[in-house]
Amino acid sequence: MDKAAITKPCRLADQDGNDTIICLKDREGRLERFYFNLSVLTDKSRYFVHQLSQPESSNCIDIQCSEFNYDHHVKFLGLLKLPAHSILESFNSVKSAIGVLEVAVGFQCEEIVKCCIEYLEAIPWEDKEEELILKAVSKLGPVAMPILARVQPVDLTATKSVFISAVRFAMSIGEPCPPFGDELKTSAQEQIEYMLGEDEDLPLVTADDEVRSVVRMGLSKSCGSFENELSSLLLDPNFDTETAEAKILNSLSDLEWMCNILPKMDLMKDFVSNWIDVSANVLAVVEDKKLDSLMWGLKTKLIEVTAKVLEAVGYGHVILPAPSRVTLLKTWLPYIRKIKPLLDSKGSDADFRHKMDEDLCQSIEGAIVLLILLLPSNDQADILADWMKAEQVRYPDLSEAFEVWCYRTKSAKRRLMEGMNNVDNATVSL
Repeated sequence: MDKAAITKPCRLADQDGNDTIICLKDREGRLERFYFNLSVLTDKSRYFVHQLSQPESSNCIDIQCSEFNYDHHVKFLGLLKLPAHSILESFNSVKSAIGVLEVAVGFQCEEIVKCCIEYLEAIPWEDKEEELILKAVSKLGPVAMPILARVQPVDLTATKSVFISAVRFAMSIGEPCPPFGDELKTSAQEQIEYMLGEDEDLPLVTADDEVRSVVRMGLSKSCGSFENELSSLLLDPNFDTETAEAKILNSLSDLEWMCNILPKMDLMKDFVSNWIDVSANVLAVVEDKKLDSLMWGLKTKLIEVTAKVLEAVGYGHVILPAPSRVTLLKTWLPYIRKIKPLLDSKGSDADFRHKMDEDLCQSIEGAIVLLILLLPSNDQADILADWMKAEQVRYPDLSEAFEVWCYRTKSAKRRLMEGMNNVDNATVSL
């Protein structure tokens, strides 16, 4: 609100009992007159009580405002004549309510301020609007608490409770919730991803033992469910391929989602360990003759999930003992080497949608090379020997690992010979 001025006394403006005139002006010369009963102004606004109690006061008051808040002043002056319930119903936008709020604060009109707060607290905001609202109410004190309560950080206990509930839905821990089971699960997964990415306090929550226990329980249950669903294929001689594959892919997609969120909780090692544990059984089913020409979507998705595991171990994000790394590589390398050319051979079929794209192939190849070089020399030699004996040696290309192995072998032999010579020389000198 800009400066208001008391003008010289003027006559009554109408014949309806209105004895006070408010003249609203902006710097561009726009002028509007508003007619009030004196009691309305003094009942609603402490500002007008003060102005009209001055010895030189008159029944005409000039109010200067800018062109930017002129409409908000007009709205405010109109609201002075309305009862509280009608004030609340008169707002139709966040922008208008914020503008009127700022004017009402300047004129010390508590009733309209409270109505603005009540309206803003009850409606949805856009992000930009939230910033304007917080700026407008930041100095209002306790009266603004209903709005501030919507945006103030919750305590860690409440955040933890929400996160655990989301994890239970996202990982299907407990009973399903028909008819919203899948939708609720997907929504919970999206919410967890958002919380892990945006909530600065969440690391304190994800470090909590109870939270980690619930996540591990969900991971174990998801891996077990996937393994059981897959194993059941060999027990049912008349299963419907599309229905069965869709169900199994749904479980596998949940595991793939976990690959994205568990690293943010420092729990990727749990996923890798579970994946290694079920790998042999999984491949025993997938490579069964019964599924030779079926379920290519499942076979491709298995490689995509395994790629995340290989990357985690190969790049050192997950630390495993050498025997576990050897098991992981010797289990999945032959499968990847077998499936890749089969997928490529079907690529000319327009109806065949499954393939390993270039990024996936490069990612897997790079991770496998790194993983091989992390193994003991004898294990490296075994894997490289199998690779060179295979009919299909084009993918993955392990020539880089082979070159490094050769160099290291020669270097190790040279060091050994130098060590033996040093021993012999020492013996002679004695």
